Amino acid sequence: MSARTITIDPITRLEGHGKIEIFLNEEGNVENAYFQVPELRGFERFCEGRKAEDLPILTPRICGVCPVAHHFASTKALDAAFHVDPPAAAKKLRELMYSGYMIYDHTLHFYFLGAPDFVVGPDAPPGERNILGVIKKVGLDIAKEVIKHRAYGQRITAMIGGKATHPVCGLPGGISKPITEEERQEIEKMAESSVEFAKFSLKLFEDVVLKNKNYVDMVLSDAYTLKTYYMGLVDENNKLNFYDGKVRVVDPENKEFVKFAPHEYLDVIEEHVEEWSYVKFPYLKKVGWKGFVSGLDSGIYRVGPLGRLNASEGMATPLAQQEYKRMYETLGGKPVHSTLAFHWARLIELLYAAERCLELSRDEEITSRDIRNKPRSPGEGVGIIEAARGTLIHHYILDEEALVKRVNLIVATTNNSPAICISIKDAAKALIQGDNVNEGLLNRVEMAFRAYDPCLACATHFAIGQMPLQVNIYDHNQKLLKTLER
Repeated sequence: MSARTITIDPITRLEGHGKIEIFLNEEGNVENAYFQVPELRGFERFCEGRKAEDLPILTPRICGVCPVAHHFASTKALDAAFHVDPPAAAKKLRELMYSGYMIYDHTLHFYFLGAPDFVVGPDAPPGERNILGVIKKVGLDIAKEVIKHRAYGQRITAMIGGKATHPVCGLPGGISKPITEEERQEIEKMAESSVEFAKFSLKLFEDVVLKNKNYVDMVLSDAYTLKTYYMGLVDENNKLNFYDGKVRVVDPENKEFVKFAPHEYLDVIEEHVEEWSYVKFPYLKKVGWKGFVSGLDSGIYRVGPLGRLNASEGMATPLAQQEYKRMYETLGGKPVHSTLAFHWARLIELLYAAERCLELSRDEEITSRDIRNKPRSPGEGVGIIEAARGTLIHHYILDEEALVKRVNLIVATTNNSPAICISIKDAAKALIQGDNVNEGLLNRVEMAFRAYDPCLACATHFAIGQMPLQVNIYDHNQKLLKTLER
């Protein structure tokens, strides 16, 4: 019987709002833990009846952090629904812009949301465990570089997409405008600088985390280890790709389980529902839903930086490939099951995004004016892209007048939601023992979900947030024993 409940509401340093309920037994040990998202998601219904061309503009309003991902997942779904393949230059411009998005998004998470747990320390006072605490540790010069390169990513997005946050360039069959030679040169310079910034960020991770035995032990500990399947887009050589390709899934032993085209996703993925959360719980249909358990016999899979690296057979750019090999050599080979390794994988992807951005900026075709093919009759289409947080699926059914009849969205955090629940429970069980509850331990529990960079605004959108954090601890008679506030 549960004697006490610890509630962390809302959880911190993520996009959106959620809470964690931890139930203790009479010995003060964790009996169970739940990751709850108590906000209603309604975007599929908002889209019904709209004109198809509205969706690449409407769906990015789900989130102000990852709108570029929704914009191009939507645009790709319309490519398929209108039976049109964009010209090569349009695809390259889309991917170039997408690389800029990945640069600014991964920079945001590592330095603003993830780094405080390592640079400042997981047990530091909450008032210091933030971006200001990171700046105090690393210095203003490094802070300026962070701000500058995040701005570079947004500048690239704005130049091609029209807006840095909610782009408007994607059209079925192509893109709305070309770039000039002057813009290409500016993007090339920003990409060159971003490659160096990504290399610096990986060196910072090495100095702060990999050279600290306590941190390495924490990364590899049972509290943060979860054996699952992994999913991500790959190119024809099974190398990681953010923009296009097939979706590859590997099992917990690194064997390919399935590789499928976007329109085949319903053959592979099923969605489970729990009464205590508005987030759905996807799983691999052929394995089945076995509950919140891990391993080969569970259909739970993970997406995002670590999921993509595990699902791929390497990186398509040289510097990122070196770091890819180094990570697996350091952490014991593929696949890596350490949840906190998401942070390292994210920085490897930052380097890949910067390198790919540089490659595309130097492509002779990137300034071509042949950027759109004419759409044909409307129908059904699926668009899949790799959002910063993982595999993102948009599925549209249009009527004969190109009005939206049905929409299904499976966002990255929804894909990860079963694994996030298990990660939180495992961390809580390992870390909270015999009434030993304090701010540092609760933050270490939060680190189990923070590594995923969850976006609950995407997973279940809500218009009004609640920001105060309060943890209440009750005895078996529901008498309040202690309150911790942030």
